[in-house]
Amino acid sequence: MDTTENADIADQGGNTPPGPANRSASEGAGTAGGRRPYGAPRTAAFFDLDKTIIAKSSALAFSRPFYQGGLINRRAVLKSAYAQFVFLLGGADHDQMEKLRAYLSTLTKGWNVQQVREIVAETLHTLIDPIIYDEAASLIEQHHAAGRDVVIVSSSGSEVVEPIGALLGADHVIATRLQIEDGRYTGEIDYYAYAENKAESIRALAESEGYDLPNCYAYSDSSTDLPMLEAVGHPSAVNPDRALRKEAVAREWPVLVFSRPVELRRRLPEFRAPSRSVVATVAIGTALLTAGVLWYAARRRKSDS
Repeated sequence: MDTTENADIADQGGNTPPGPANRSASEGAGTAGGRRPYGAPRTAAFFDLDKTIIAKSSALAFSRPFYQGGLINRRAVLKSAYAQFVFLLGGADHDQMEKLRAYLSTLTKGWNVQQVREIVAETLHTLIDPIIYDEAASLIEQHHAAGRDVVIVSSSGSEVVEPIGALLGADHVIATRLQIEDGRYTGEIDYYAYAENKAESIRALAESEGYDLPNCYAYSDSSTDLPMLEAVGHPSAVNPDRALRKEAVAREWPVLVFSRPVELRRRLPEFRAPSRSVVATVAIGTALLTAGVLWYAARRRKSDS
């Protein structure tokens, strides 16, 4: 049974949302405008980023400003543009994700971390704001309004994902962390947020935050995120690749179509983007929390072995 739906999704947890809840990621999870019934378990909605919340690959979206900042050459820009084109055509399977990981790891070796963060902060609204799916933004609002936390889970680097999370008002971010020494990337990866790693981090965050995963939600476009979708009780496929669509239909998961990129400012006239200082502060706080969760998960796996 094909369960394709549009993005005008009613509250999926049986609670009627009191209305849009627009909030900055600088607000703690306990300050949400949403309401959770007394005694109800704490829940969250986990979102993949690329082609689920935004219409492009976040890892490749900043190639031009990185070129203008002297971090990459013209050949790398062209290669990134081609990779973006392939990604948009059919998503990325396991082999393509591994190639992208190796490419980005090699490409970023020696980059100044502070320069990368400054470039992302300066160009975030120009590059990312216009490609956020209107349907995804609405869904994030609905989950916040229903009293759920929103967590972005992405294979892209934390320096890119955390500011996007702040822009969207996410409560937590799980992202790939590149190894840093003396303020520069070494070319190695400390943690790769991909496939089963995403699911392990979700379970660790759920234990840390008290989320009841059978009552949680997850959204992704890629079959490589099946472990993430299987970790919750309410998975949905968004703009799915062929393999994920097949799985979703077989398991009778909702299949959602997001197709309307829109600027947040145009969509919400009252929307006020967080300042660069707020974005930086949120990114640092999110990085510390994520590091703690991943350390806890690694420690627990070691003790179980």
